[in-house]
Amino acid sequence: MLENKEHQYEDAVIVGLITQHQDEDKLIEYMDELEFLALTAGATVVKRFTQKLSQPDPKTFIGSGKAQEVRDYVKENNIGTVIFDDELSPSQLKNLEREIEVKILDRTNLILDIFAQRAQTSYARTQVELAQYQYLLPRLTRMWTHLERQKGGIGMRGPGETEIETDRRIIRDRISLLKDKLKVIDKQMSTQRQNRGKMVRVALVGYTNVGKSTLMNAISKSEVFAENKLFATLDTTVRKVVIGNLPFLLTDTVGFIRKLPTQLVESFKSTLDEVREADLLIHVVDISHESFEDHIASVNQTLQEIDAHKKPMIMVFNKIDDFSYEKKDEDDLTPGTRKNISLQEWQKTWMAKSKFPTVFISALNKENFPEMKKMIYDEVLKIHISRFPYNDFLFEYYDEEEEN
Repeated sequence: MLENKEHQYEDAVIVGLITQHQDEDKLIEYMDELEFLALTAGATVVKRFTQKLSQPDPKTFIGSGKAQEVRDYVKENNIGTVIFDDELSPSQLKNLEREIEVKILDRTNLILDIFAQRAQTSYARTQVELAQYQYLLPRLTRMWTHLERQKGGIGMRGPGETEIETDRRIIRDRISLLKDKLKVIDKQMSTQRQNRGKMVRVALVGYTNVGKSTLMNAISKSEVFAENKLFATLDTTVRKVVIGNLPFLLTDTVGFIRKLPTQLVESFKSTLDEVREADLLIHVVDISHESFEDHIASVNQTLQEIDAHKKPMIMVFNKIDDFSYEKKDEDDLTPGTRKNISLQEWQKTWMAKSKFPTVFISALNKENFPEMKKMIYDEVLKIHISRFPYNDFLFEYYDEEEEN
């Protein structure tokens, strides 16, 4: 778990619950996302198991009969991984491993594994490793292999210390070391942010896989890694951008997701500081996703948790190129759906009438880019004038691409 290794695709099954707090439609949506997470991590989901319970079973999350059904299926089909859609308690994880006798992962563990694969810099790897150890510590059992050779020497081992207690001590020492390392890096990054001067700072925020990095590349004309997988970007990227003749700093940040592990929120504190200290947020939304409204709510909730929800914001609804428009017949009286509402009609909805400036674009095809760039320019200029009230006459908007 603690190493970033190449993943080969392996077969897996996923398991989720319909509860009093999560109906069937919501479960299907979460299971779709879990399947995408599994694919990103390197697994192919061959079957889904669902069960309706008033609340998760405290011992095995699912009922004993469903656990037996899962066990029989994975045995018959030689499947080595079962992934649960919620975070399992240490006792649930232990009981399920004993019951099903294959590798058991929960949503948190899966996300941590993806982060471990995606981390490129030393800083990102340190953050992920800390989150992994914090997740692992309460889940240590005698089934775990020993982490390293027993520390020796006088006074280094208490009387009767067991192997599991030694493992816990090793992990606590490692967590303490990683926290100290991150404090040093956080201080360095804070200094870097201060050294950027008074230039206006703009941060791209949004749900994971909504096209933030593609938009970053298009606006800044740089090459930031972008891929149609979850959490393609972990490391914060900052680029100087000039629209018209107005310069500002544009930051690409890690994507948010529902049920984001608390360990990652804490570990990626410095990454989130880029959002906290930004002057303007560009909230990117994948309009082609069925649950884009839930994604907006999830991002807004995270922004509120990090006290960044009162900042000026631009709403950018991306991926209009993925939106398949099917015109209704004139005599069709059925209510409109997402498949038969045109872009012009979308622009008349509540989204375009929000309290924030709103634009509909395709980052991939640069559709509606002039409108978006003018919107960003206007918002950045407002902040710039409030900071430097005597040089606003120096700036005049023009679009280089249109002129060329």
